[in-house]
Amino acid sequence: MQTPKRANDYLLHIEDLYKSYGNKLILDNIDLSVTSGELCTVVGPSGCGKSTLLRIILGQEAQDRGHIHIDGKPADFPDTRRGIVYQRYSLFPNLTVLDNTLLGFNLRHNWWQRRRQRKQFEQQALHYLSRVRLEEHAGKYPHELSGGMQQRAAIAQALIMRPRILLMDEPFGALDPQTREDMQLFLLELWEQEKMTIFFVTHDLEEAAYLGTRIFVLSRFYSDERGHDEQQRGAKIVADHHLPQVASASDIKKQPAFIELLESIRRAGFDPDVLQHAREFNLQHPDAFQTLTDSETGIDKI
Repeated sequence: MQTPKRANDYLLHIEDLYKSYGNKLILDNIDLSVTSGELCTVVGPSGCGKSTLLRIILGQEAQDRGHIHIDGKPADFPDTRRGIVYQRYSLFPNLTVLDNTLLGFNLRHNWWQRRRQRKQFEQQALHYLSRVRLEEHAGKYPHELSGGMQQRAAIAQALIMRPRILLMDEPFGALDPQTREDMQLFLLELWEQEKMTIFFVTHDLEEAAYLGTRIFVLSRFYSDERGHDEQQRGAKIVADHHLPQVASASDIKKQPAFIELLESIRRAGFDPDVLQHAREFNLQHPDAFQTLTDSETGIDKI
């Protein structure tokens, strides 16, 4: 069993986290620690709790029990330490791209501050629009942009608040395949330039392995010593893969090692006939750790 980590040593630290809806346990004793600058992707079968975990990190939902810290401080209600980009573009149709980007500033400051610092705010907004290659489209409305451009505008909207962690929930899921690949390359470029910490949920294994410097596999397909009643078990992190922190050309997706990684993820997280014991999860990342309970390990039966 890996040694529990110290919350103060990590940007994001989660330990012994549980979440249920009614009588159904969704997240089951989740443990993870993330350092600054990582691009973490999260995959798992539909309904395993990927988006639930993201909402808890955001502060949109509360865990039943367990601890979550950002920079060593409890992460409770939503704040500017966390930014979010959803699958459906979070842009207001009646606002220009520039005004959508300024939205966070406008909500944070009163009318007099907004009027007095309008030019300063606009300069910052244009800086981030230039980072996402949309500066020349600042005066357009969302309906005048393509899907990929709208999603880049949503990223600028999140980045301007300088979040410590950028959370992304299936951000490219609604895009056509070519635009999706273009956005993957764009995100890798932006991540390298901005040195961001990203927590990226996707149902696409290829996308997760291509983008991530680290892949969390969340799944209910595992075994432990609590018996065979699945109602007693929610999803755990059944694998935590460490990947090189180097953005790659898209042809890496055809290489044997990349394909083998996808197959290992499918076996560990998506195949109900492959039930690893909780003591045998592939937690190879140096920051991975696990706090199994006595009932999970069977110690309480000895």
